[in-house]
Amino acid sequence: MAWTAFDSAAMRRSLELAGRGAGHVEPNPMVGAVIAQGEAIVGEGWHARYGGPHAEVAALLAAGGSARGATLYVTLEPCCHHGKTPPCSDAIIAAGIARVVVAAGDPFAAVAGGGLRALRAAGLSVEIGLCESESLRLTAPYRKLVTEGRPWVIGKWAMTLDGRVATTEGDSRWISSETSRALVHELRGRVDAIVVGIGTVLADDPLLTPRPPGPRQPLRVVLDRSARLPLESGLVRSAAEVPLLVATGPEVPLERVRRLEAAGCEVWSSSDQDPGGRFLELLAELGRRRFTNLLVEGGPTVLGSLLDCDAIDEVWAFVAPKVIGGAAALGPVAGRGIAAIADAVAIDVEQVDHPGGDPLVRGLIKRSRGPVSRPRVGPPRS
Repeated sequence: MAWTAFDSAAMRRSLELAGRGAGHVEPNPMVGAVIAQGEAIVGEGWHARYGGPHAEVAALLAAGGSARGATLYVTLEPCCHHGKTPPCSDAIIAAGIARVVVAAGDPFAAVAGGGLRALRAAGLSVEIGLCESESLRLTAPYRKLVTEGRPWVIGKWAMTLDGRVATTEGDSRWISSETSRALVHELRGRVDAIVVGIGTVLADDPLLTPRPPGPRQPLRVVLDRSARLPLESGLVRSAAEVPLLVATGPEVPLERVRRLEAAGCEVWSSSDQDPGGRFLELLAELGRRRFTNLLVEGGPTVLGSLLDCDAIDEVWAFVAPKVIGGAAALGPVAGRGIAAIADAVAIDVEQVDHPGGDPLVRGLIKRSRGPVSRPRVGPPRS
C-alpha cells in the first residue's frame, strides 16, 4: 500500500491522541482518530474514558458535516458490536465517510475483522497497516488481556551504577532521585495494581499509593505466602481507604487469614507451592477482574521469580549514578538466574532518558509469544 506523507502524519497524530486515554479507558484500548478533507484536518477525537464515546465517534462529532466524503484515520479497527456504546462502524457509514485508514486490527472476537468487513460492505474504501507496529505497541496490554486473559506486567527497579538495590545493611532510601520517584508515582496512577513481596513490606513499610493521585486507584497486592503481613503496617492500616489484596500460598494458617480480613484486607490464596506458579495463578485471577496493567516494584526475590517464569513484559530500570559496593549487597533480580550469557533475557530498548540525573532504561522483554488458549475475560472493548 502506497500511503502519502500526509497519511502518515495523520496517523501519527491519531496515535498521539490515543495516548491521552492512558489510565482512563482500561480495560478498553487506547484509540485515536483524525478526519481529513484532502490534507485539511476537520475533526479529531480519542477514547477519553471507559464507557464514553469511542475515538471515531468523538472525531465525527468534531467534524460535523465536514465528515461527508472525508478520510478517517484510526489507530484500531472500528468496533462493529453493541457494548456500552453502539457500533462505530454504523456511525462511520452514516456520517458519509468515504475512506478509512486503519493502523491495526482488533483481536477481540466480537470485532476481529468484522468492523473492516462492515465498512467495505457499505462501499467505503478501507486500508489497513499504516503505522501498524506503533498501534500494536500502544495496545499491547489490551491485546494481552484479550488473547491470554492476563494483564501486562511491568517490572520496575532502581539500582546504583554497580547494580545494587540496597547497601549491605539493607538501606535503600533513596537510590533514585526525587524526579525519578515522581515518574514512578505517575506510572502508579495509571495501572490497575501494584505488586510487592512481603520482604519489601517488612523492610520498607511502603504505602504503594500514587502521590498525587492519578486517573486510577491501583489495587495494592502483597505476595505473602504465609500471611505474615503485620497488622500495624501502613498497608493494613490504610486498607479501609485503599484496597489491599494479600496473595498467600496453600495451607496458610487460617487464623492469620481471618485476622487480615477483619482488618479490611482481601486475602486470595493460590493452590501452587511454586512462587512462579502462584504468580501465574494470580495473573489469571487479575485477568478475570479485567485488570490491564500491573506494576511490580520488587524486590529481588519477586522480580527473579517472575523472570524465571517468563512473566514480565516490560522493564523500567532506573540507574542512579552512585556506587555503594559490597559483595553481599543485593542486585535487583534474584531467582534461579541464567547459566549462559548466550541465554540471557534480552531487552528490546524503547527509551533511554535521564529524569533527575538517573538514566531510565525502558524496554520490552524479547520473546516469541505464541497464541495462548485461555477463556475470554468478558468484552474488554465497551
